[in-house]
Amino acid sequence: MAKSIGVLTAGGDSPGLNAAIRGIGKAADGIYGMQLIGFKDGFRGVMENRIMMLDRQSLSGILTRGGTILGTSRDKPHKMPIGGKTMDMTDAIVENYRRHHLDCLVCIGGGGTQKNAYRLLQKGLNIITLPKTIDNDVAKTDVTFGFDTALIIATDAIDRLHSTAHSHHRIIVVEIMGHQAGWLALGAGVAGGADVILIPEIPFDINVVSRSILRRSQLGSPFSIVAVAEGALSGEQSKEQDLMDKKIENAGGPEEKAQLKAELKALSSLREGSTMRLAGMLEELTGLESRVTILGHLQRGGIPSPADRLLATRLGTACADYIDKGIYGIMVAARGDGTEPVPLEEVVGIKKTVPLDHEWIKCARAVGTCMGDS
Repeated sequence: MAKSIGVLTAGGDSPGLNAAIRGIGKAADGIYGMQLIGFKDGFRGVMENRIMMLDRQSLSGILTRGGTILGTSRDKPHKMPIGGKTMDMTDAIVENYRRHHLDCLVCIGGGGTQKNAYRLLQKGLNIITLPKTIDNDVAKTDVTFGFDTALIIATDAIDRLHSTAHSHHRIIVVEIMGHQAGWLALGAGVAGGADVILIPEIPFDINVVSRSILRRSQLGSPFSIVAVAEGALSGEQSKEQDLMDKKIENAGGPEEKAQLKAELKALSSLREGSTMRLAGMLEELTGLESRVTILGHLQRGGIPSPADRLLATRLGTACADYIDKGIYGIMVAARGDGTEPVPLEEVVGIKKTVPLDHEWIKCARAVGTCMGDS
């Protein structure tokens, strides 16, 4: 009998999702004769049994479309809001998996999706995941699809901000997505010629940044572009974060750990708007007028780049091949020009952050970019 495959997209939307769905569907149907069922709005759609048949007609014309034709959500199988309460709906998801006689459920998403998919794998379901996120922070894959498109958008923004910064002799602080990983801010900052790049991996000293900007002004460049990842921390904030992480790691039990996690979340909330405070401090320390541009969800939208379409299609078609071979419990990782099946347990709970000796950091320093630490 032909295999029956379920597909969902979860977490934040990302350029290339439709290309991945199309890659899975076209290969699964055209080569292997499999049936493809799409579940709407992530794991919630599986729980509520809201489906969309992914036939040739529904897959036609979606390669270049942004977003996802299936819709997405951040709902977790074990912590799903139902009628004002948070409930574990894992069993309902398993039941609907069985109801459709699925041979495999393909979960396309970032780090959170990898964790949620792994929980379903532990419940006995055949699971395969694909890595997508503009943050490029999923472990064990060379790159995630969505990153290249977001990198182009962020770089284009920096390019455009150069002219107004130069004309008005201003500091322009541009906030780029990246809570715990600085790939996007670093890549766009280098490609766009930012004068200062601040990323989560390198705690910054505001005095070092202000001195760098003043030095530029004294040398005849009365403007500066500061590319900052939304999760960038000062040295003091970084110490607070490390202290909380250690407390959570050494917590005595689930209740204590939950309380500490809530405190950490509250601490993170207090840092919202930190880019505005950063700009204000730089204005005060340098005497130069500063302005803030927050790119936000602009980085997620629009037509996926050719590189992201190609990557998503490669991963999608490889996924169909792994299903045909009965290889489950894996993430389809990008490896060079090919793919590699990586066991899910090696992926979950790990963030791929920027190594401090990474070539992008080295070349940023080599061209005189201030990284906030020296």
